[in-house]
Amino acid sequence: MAEAVKTATGGAPQSRRNEKVGQVVSTKMQKTIVVEVEMRKAHPKYKRVMKLSKKFYAHDENNTARVGDMVRIRETRPLSKLKRWNLEEIVRRSALAQVEEVAADVQA
Repeated sequence: MAEAVKTATGGAPQSRRNEKVGQVVSTKMQKTIVVEVEMRKAHPKYKRVMKLSKKFYAHDENNTARVGDMVRIRETRPLSKLKRWNLEEIVRRSALAQVEEVAADVQA
């Protein structure tokens, strides 16, 4: 019963942990980012598609993510009262973060 879940190609075991993609809205804490995930869901009665958003606290070990970045987070064990997600990868850097890096290089 303790068999690992295999991928469709029969390769390495696939993780059962949930993954979400969202935008970083805060990096003010040390090693923690706040990621806002936008979901589209039909209204139960009126069936109109609505945008719903939810914020998740994620662990960012190296403080690499910046505000505005699009990131992928993965579910993990509880790390603190609110933090249950881990930063997997930065999918897309924000244009604002790139401008700040160039400005910092010019000043140095």
